[in-house]
Amino acid sequence: MELPFAESYRIKMIEPIRRSTRAEREQWIKEAKYNLFNLKSEYVFVDLLTDSGTGAMSDRQWSEMMLGDESYAGASSFFKFKDAIREIMGFEYVLPTHQGRAAENVLFSVLIKEGDLVPGNSHFDTTKGHIEYRKAKAVDCTIDEAFDTTLVHPFKGNVDLGKLEKVLKENGNKVSFIVLTITCNSSGGQPVSIENMKGVRKLADEYGKKIVMDSARFAENAYFIKMREEGYGSKSIREIVLEMFSYADAVTMSAKKDAIVNIGGFIAMRDKELYNSASVFEIMYEGYLTYGGLAGRDLSAIAQGLHEATEFDYLETRVKQVEYLGNKLLGFGIPIQQPIGGHAIFVDAKRFLPQVKKEECIAQTLAIHLYIEAGIRGVEIGSILADRDPVTRENRYPELELMRLAIPRRVYTNNHMDLIAVALKNIWDKRNTIRTGFRIVREAPIMRHFTVELEKV
Repeated sequence: MELPFAESYRIKMIEPIRRSTRAEREQWIKEAKYNLFNLKSEYVFVDLLTDSGTGAMSDRQWSEMMLGDESYAGASSFFKFKDAIREIMGFEYVLPTHQGRAAENVLFSVLIKEGDLVPGNSHFDTTKGHIEYRKAKAVDCTIDEAFDTTLVHPFKGNVDLGKLEKVLKENGNKVSFIVLTITCNSSGGQPVSIENMKGVRKLADEYGKKIVMDSARFAENAYFIKMREEGYGSKSIREIVLEMFSYADAVTMSAKKDAIVNIGGFIAMRDKELYNSASVFEIMYEGYLTYGGLAGRDLSAIAQGLHEATEFDYLETRVKQVEYLGNKLLGFGIPIQQPIGGHAIFVDAKRFLPQVKKEECIAQTLAIHLYIEAGIRGVEIGSILADRDPVTRENRYPELELMRLAIPRRVYTNNHMDLIAVALKNIWDKRNTIRTGFRIVREAPIMRHFTVELEKV
């Protein structure tokens, strides 16, 4: 008999979580103005709002926390951090930041000016926000297959090279750089193939453009390449990672994902001139060049986390838990983005609640019902997150209206996955009774989903 798959770690410490009643949850979400971000954490039983900074660090990472050098400049923790990035990712120049959006803020302050275009694959909210804040435009060049959640395609994060070349050919003088998100969060945690990276690199060289990789989940992307792309099955994760980053000029990184820490990020570059220019904004926005808004202990934990996250056993355990939940939901007939992504399950809210109007926040409606059902907090990746067009101020309605269930790293057991699956099935079974959604009553002018307030229609 074949042995069942088991996690590649054992639990040393636990954190109690409180069960609540449906009546309590109905009151709490109403008080939160139907925005799941506004809920107190103690009001949540299983928290799938994000996998960013919510993972469980290892005993070795906690050991590194105790070894942190808190010197303002030139701390040994920084050089441990820098050496790990050089060894694993292949970049010589590094600037630490307090998280991924800070890395975007520093780098984009150098690279983007008003009127620029930034083509890429389904830019995430902070990336698009930083682009549009600078009065530039994000141009989505994702392959069309990504927008059909029923289609099984191994690399739905890929850039459509024809779309990208059209942008470069028609507006090349306005393109500041190409952004490549690995894995691509907005399309469902979907990976980008090496073959596609090579194609993007070829076009970038032809038109003299830089490639910036948003690398928050780079290790998961490498895992999918190993498992799905011809010619890479025998390569190690670290060999694949080095090849992936050989096609990039710079990266932004939220270390809160694939470095498995609670805070931190960085920019890594090949070009010393770009490093020098970014250093000015680093000191203005983040701190000195060798700490960048982080404590030395954080830098040490990131260095250790990068090594752990590029181990196959860890990645297999991480991805298989997400697969476990996804397969449970598919077994219940619940529509999700296929194939199952690396860090989250993305429920297709349009197919789940087709009777709810697009103006009534379909994915948010589903997420609210899931919270009320079982105290599970997901997040909307749909029309609220898509925001308004910065010029016309009209609401944007994306092709995909998704509820994301982001699985924190090394935090929950498969018993929690079973709970999530059954809770969603309960809603699925009574889905026809959900006839209306929610409307926005207050919103910020940019990245509104964090603070939006809603009311029932």
